[in-house]
Amino acid sequence: MSGLLKGKKILIANVANDRSIAWGIAKKAFEEGAELAMPYGVGTDPEKITELTKQVNADFVMPYNVQDDTQVDALFDAIAKKWGKLDGIVHAIAFSRKEELSGRYVDTTRDNFKNTMDISVFSFVDMARRAAPLMKDGGSMITLTYLGGEKAVPNYNVMGVAKSALDSSVRYLATDLGKDGIRVNAISSGPILTRSASGVGGFRGMLKLNSMLTPMRRDLTLEDLGGAAAYLLSDLSSGITGEIHHVDLGYSTTSMLPNDLKDLLLKGLDSQE
Repeated sequence: MSGLLKGKKILIANVANDRSIAWGIAKKAFEEGAELAMPYGVGTDPEKITELTKQVNADFVMPYNVQDDTQVDALFDAIAKKWGKLDGIVHAIAFSRKEELSGRYVDTTRDNFKNTMDISVFSFVDMARRAAPLMKDGGSMITLTYLGGEKAVPNYNVMGVAKSALDSSVRYLATDLGKDGIRVNAISSGPILTRSASGVGGFRGMLKLNSMLTPMRRDLTLEDLGGAAAYLLSDLSSGITGEIHHVDLGYSTTSMLPNDLKDLLLKGLDSQE
C-alpha cells in the first residue's frame, strides 16, 4: 500500500520524542509519501526534535505553544505562505499536572481543571478552526483520545473528563466541517509507554495488565497506531467522520477477564479463604 498519502501535506503536532504516538504516526505518514509539518510543544528539546524531523524530511520545525496565540499564528501563517494548503492534521496535545493524575478526581483543583481543558481540548478546536480554510479540497483531522474518556480509569482523573470533552468535540467538529469535505475523527489508543502516559499514577502496572487482558494478548505498538492514522488520513476512509476509532488490541470490546485469567484469579481468592 506504498504511496497511500503521496502528495498530501499533513501537520502533526506535537511530537515529543521517538516514543510518542505522534512520532509513530509521522513515520508511517512519511513512509506513505506525505509531506510533514512538525512543530514542537512546550518542554520539548528542539535539538532532539530536529534530529527526528530530519528522518522524515519534516518542515515547519517551530515552537508551538497552544496557549500562545503569537506562536500559533506564526505556524499557520508560515504553512499558508509556503504550502498554501493542508490535507490533514494530527493533534497529539494533552497536559495535566502530574500531581493530580493520582488519587481522587474529586480533589482536582480549579486551576488544573481549567488548564487541562484549555491545552487538551480547546487546542484541538482552535487547530481545526485554523486548518479548515487551508483544506480547500477537503481533508482529515485526527486527535488522540483514550478509553478514560468513556469509562472511569483509576488515576486518570481530570484527564479522563478532558478526553470526554475531546470526544464530544470530534462529533461537533465533524458536523460543522463535513459540508466542506473535512472529516474529523479520534484514535483511542490503548496503553502505550509515552512521556505523557508515564505521568499517570500506576501506569506501568496498567500497561503490564493490559497486555494480559486484551484479546490479542500482546503490547500495543507505535506501528499499530501509525497504520490506523495513515488509514484515517487517506482517501480510503473517505466515508468515516465523527468516530472514536479504538486501536487497543480489542480491550474496549471486553467486559470480563478471559477465562484462563479468571480461573487463576478465582483460585487465588479461594486459597485465601
